[in-house]
Amino acid sequence: MILETTPNGFTISLNGHAILRHSASTPAIYVGHGDERMDMYRGNFEIEDYVIERSALRYAVVDGNTVTLCEREGQPARLVLRLTDNALELSAEDPSINRFWMRVVADHDEHVWGGGEQMSYFDMRGRRFPLWTSEPGVGRDKMSEITFKSNVEGKAGGDYYNTNYPQPTFISSNRYALHVETSAYSVFDFRRKTFHEIEAWAVPERIELYAAATFVELVEILSARFGRQPQLPEWIYNGAIIGLKDGTNSFTRLEKMKEAGVKVSGLWCEDWVGLRHTSFGARLFWDWQANEERYPSLRQRIAQLHDEGVRFLGYVNPYLCVDGPLFEEADQAGYFAKDEFGRTALVDFGEFDCGVVDFTNPEAADWFADVVIGGKMLDYGLSGWMADFGEYLPIDVELANGIDAKIMHNQWPTLWAEVNAKAVASRGKTGEALFFMRAGFTGVQKHCPLLWGGDQSVDFSRHDGLVTVICAALSAGLLGNAYHHSDIGGYTSLFGNVRTPELLMRWAEMAAFTPVMRSHEGNRPRDNVQIDQDPAVLAHFARMTGVYVHMAPYLKSLSQVASDKGLPVQRPLFLHYEHDRKTYGIQDSYLYGSDMLVAPVWQAAQNERTVYLPEGSNWTHAWSGEQYRGGNEITVASPLGEPPVFYRSDSPFADHFAELRAL
Repeated sequence: MILETTPNGFTISLNGHAILRHSASTPAIYVGHGDERMDMYRGNFEIEDYVIERSALRYAVVDGNTVTLCEREGQPARLVLRLTDNALELSAEDPSINRFWMRVVADHDEHVWGGGEQMSYFDMRGRRFPLWTSEPGVGRDKMSEITFKSNVEGKAGGDYYNTNYPQPTFISSNRYALHVETSAYSVFDFRRKTFHEIEAWAVPERIELYAAATFVELVEILSARFGRQPQLPEWIYNGAIIGLKDGTNSFTRLEKMKEAGVKVSGLWCEDWVGLRHTSFGARLFWDWQANEERYPSLRQRIAQLHDEGVRFLGYVNPYLCVDGPLFEEADQAGYFAKDEFGRTALVDFGEFDCGVVDFTNPEAADWFADVVIGGKMLDYGLSGWMADFGEYLPIDVELANGIDAKIMHNQWPTLWAEVNAKAVASRGKTGEALFFMRAGFTGVQKHCPLLWGGDQSVDFSRHDGLVTVICAALSAGLLGNAYHHSDIGGYTSLFGNVRTPELLMRWAEMAAFTPVMRSHEGNRPRDNVQIDQDPAVLAHFARMTGVYVHMAPYLKSLSQVASDKGLPVQRPLFLHYEHDRKTYGIQDSYLYGSDMLVAPVWQAAQNERTVYLPEGSNWTHAWSGEQYRGGNEITVASPLGEPPVFYRSDSPFADHFAELRAL
């Protein structure tokens, strides 16, 4: 970075591109203080701010690599910037400051991507994105009936920007990346033509800036900064992870699916801990050990499955229900977060109360990693699990490290990922055991080996259906999360919204071209069609698992690249075709590695799809063998079982891809 003094201020540039232009008439930095209101209801938040002061720091004194800022000449300094090789380090000279705004130079035709895992809009330009980990919402569209009903009943409707995994990092089409190092509530506002505004409810520790000659190099830099995941475990390539929560009947159903030709790598039973029934549906019993009543002789069953080449996976989250035996053990040891009176804080998670294990207490984190995950899960025989609910830290609890829970809230997913990773490492299972998370924040990449897209509705809706997991994978992948997948068929079924056989089949088609195939019965299994309940769906699913297994050699090569360079398996089209600006806004198709393009059918009752093929390559349609020249928009037939998939005609895997037609 280069800091240059100008007649009325300064300019900071990166690789010849101006990032900040500051003058007395057009200041780039503002500070002040505000009084926020945050209300949490079961992972959903209502947040508003009363800004008491917002002052432009118009006067700047530049001394070497240090900039001192105040409102007018002669007044006390309020903020100091110090330039390092790739960052602006910030320090507040005025202790009253708890609001910070910075305006970054923007071009009118610039594109921006990132922000963690965004589900509605991949290109963030033109919109405002609060960055706060929460439930993403049901429907996520203020104009939809389901969102309205969810808001009325449980404040759970959400909006386009709500996400389990926010991260204050973006990539610009000008080939630079900006990261804000803070866990405070923050906002990326990309609505203005000439600047992007960054807002944080604390003075950030620093603003990091990275530049590269290509987007590929930039993603490699970011993945090295935030952490890279190990390669996928070898067992995952054997087929799909089948999600069933049907007690011992899960094993019977699994065998019938295998007999129908389904390729299986794992059996995932969330209900291995037992169930409780609520108005939302069947909920798990939040005490993380095997329930021998629901799953008699489970340890022996797990060993038998392992001998057959099938792994067993479970479920865990960082809370303990008050009516489970682990609660008493943790409570007596003082491992829970406290309320304002120093008592164990209890949280209502929907008709049952839980304690919040305090991961800022090293002893509590070590206990959960070693005794709960290590002892009750890994030692028991589990090969993986869903590590859920990282976004649920209440903002009114007292933590062992003394830091305000509003500051720790965004950090909680990363701490939760670290606990899981520590447990896996303690048993020598890194790269072998596979846990997956929906919640995230800066640094989760270093610890979490696999993301999943969260709780989509069981439909084709624009803001909460199948298409949103593509956007989620692309946005998260740019920031160093190499592996992403989703619940095949979606999860949330409310207000009469139920999945259709068509939805299950279209979702499975997409999942066959992602790092991991995993099914889910949803929150209300009895109300929704399941893979093994419809012969046509079952036959289709079996074929798609065969496609996934056939793609394993290619996927293994992508896993190696992810480990070595940090490139995601699912990539935006522009990552390898940056000369073709038509690719910059595409979010409903993706490159699978560098050699394949996948354009899932994400709308109901569609038997064809229009697809843009990037300029610079010739593309072969996977199912017909017909070739197309890049740089064109084409329409192809897309019957069930033949999702729009293309591969580069000159790919070294072309012969292998051509064999898809014979499956």
